[in-house]
Amino acid sequence: MAQPLSDQYFDLIDQIVDKTLQGKIASTERVYIMLERGIESGTGEVWERCLAQRIESTNNQLDKKLKATRVLRALTTIETQYKRWQKAHQQQNAIADATDQLLGSTTEQIVANWIQIIDINQKEPLNRDKLQQLAQSLETSVTNLENAQLAQDCQQIATGIIAGLTTFSQLEDDLISWMYESQRSIGFAREKPNPWRVWVKKVDNPLPKQLFQALAEQRAIADLGGVTNNIELRGWVELVILLQYIQQGLVAWYDKQPYNAEFGKQLSYSTFLTFAVIWLELSQTFTSNNRFREGCFQIMLQILRLFALRDDFPLYSGIFVSFSGEFLQNTLSYLSEPIRQIEGNKEKGRILTLLGYSQRTLGRYEQALAFHQEAIEIAREAQDKSCEIANLNHLSRTYVQQKDYETAINYSQRALIMARQSGDRLGETNALVNLGYSKVFAARDIDAMDAEVYNEAIRYLEQGLQLAEKAEDLQTQSLVNNSLGIAYVILAQPTSAIAFLEKGVKLATMAQDVYLQGLSYSYLAEAYYSIEDLKHSIYHGCLGSYLLKQINSLEWRKSAGLITILKGQLGDAAFNQLLAELRSQIITLIGVDGYDYIPQLLTEYLE
Repeated sequence: MAQPLSDQYFDLIDQIVDKTLQGKIASTERVYIMLERGIESGTGEVWERCLAQRIESTNNQLDKKLKATRVLRALTTIETQYKRWQKAHQQQNAIADATDQLLGSTTEQIVANWIQIIDINQKEPLNRDKLQQLAQSLETSVTNLENAQLAQDCQQIATGIIAGLTTFSQLEDDLISWMYESQRSIGFAREKPNPWRVWVKKVDNPLPKQLFQALAEQRAIADLGGVTNNIELRGWVELVILLQYIQQGLVAWYDKQPYNAEFGKQLSYSTFLTFAVIWLELSQTFTSNNRFREGCFQIMLQILRLFALRDDFPLYSGIFVSFSGEFLQNTLSYLSEPIRQIEGNKEKGRILTLLGYSQRTLGRYEQALAFHQEAIEIAREAQDKSCEIANLNHLSRTYVQQKDYETAINYSQRALIMARQSGDRLGETNALVNLGYSKVFAARDIDAMDAEVYNEAIRYLEQGLQLAEKAEDLQTQSLVNNSLGIAYVILAQPTSAIAFLEKGVKLATMAQDVYLQGLSYSYLAEAYYSIEDLKHSIYHGCLGSYLLKQINSLEWRKSAGLITILKGQLGDAAFNQLLAELRSQIITLIGVDGYDYIPQLLTEYLE
């Protein structure tokens, strides 16, 4: 009669302990080999129960037997090596399960199943070694398939995996090398450095090569329909693997924050959004292949889900760095409609939050309100308090832009109460700032002369500033200083306004928040104009108008209008002379192209 499995495992544990105490086991590797030979696959629960009993009984004997300490040490070694064994077998099981899932697919399901297998949101996504093992497993197994089409699809997936890993290894050394081609521009810009121009030289296969070429030349991905509609499954799988590893490699490098913590995060965010858009645009090129079209769309959703689940997901801060050379509004315009089609969940609520405050930045207030209201409903269902509070704050800010100050005050008060109840310090900080900000505008709107009304508003802003400084959050500190500066502009206290706005500019620059940079410069122009410092007013007005125009924010017109007034007061000759004197300072911040664009910008304003 066969010995019960539990007895076999007790015997194996005792055997390893005895050999350890006798000095017959010289290394932990020997313990691992004995476990490898002795534990049957799929019986981990039995083994864990036996080992736990031995450890418990030994612990109970520590005060009674001198040898118990040595036995416990041996059992601890067994436990450590078992965890190693368990991890190895879990990965092997994952490969076996993935192989079975693909072999058991229909030809209509296989692409969707493949996308599910490589989902980067899994607890332990397949690494390069495991992907290679999966490819080998598929190649070995397809010979047993009776369905010829399914066998061909599995073989093509295996070939595509190997091709994708090979192609990525060819450009891996240049994954970040392009960043060092220019000291002035770090990120994905229209000028050099441009990663796609570097990477296109490293790939040979038609689809990735033409995709990279289109991105390098700022051409629409939609132009690739002739290539995508003729691609085979192996070519599509190669592209999936290649882009996934490029994205993962870039995010991992940015998250190490090698040069600037805030800028590193901004580039990580940009990477997620850019690759999501690439996959969305690719999906629209597969007009004759529904499997690939749906597969691209699912990858886009996986990327957004991974982004939304990050602990540092930007519920408040603006993001305006983009791979394509365009600013973020172009990216977000692609995502708006597909995101609306997804059923409500925590991730969708967070992405809608980002879409909402980005639409506000662009002056699209009705769209912003719709996004934020929908995000609040989803956040409540998902019990995502921080997301709900963030959207209440964004609604407050948006209603200020629409000059509905009482509604803005109402939302900021609701956000403040909820933030304090849940201990959300970032939400509380933004709520205090929004409450003070809204009250300043509300008082001005009714021509309130009561100093106490403004003093109360300033107190809220100052409380927000204290919290922001404690949190050491650059973007929030920039927002508070910007809000205080604007408040003092409204209160006709230009000296105080300038001090806060200049600090706000510095912090916004460090946080890479282009919108807050532009807004601070814009109000600095007003503050300097009020003290008749025309040179500084022109300087800041040009910077504010240019930066806001670059992100298509309608607020660029405010600065452009002020500069136009100054130009009329000074006359063309005197104005151009002042602008020439400011040239070296302006090009330090926005480059020669930015400086040369200023006259055109003023012409656009007049038109």
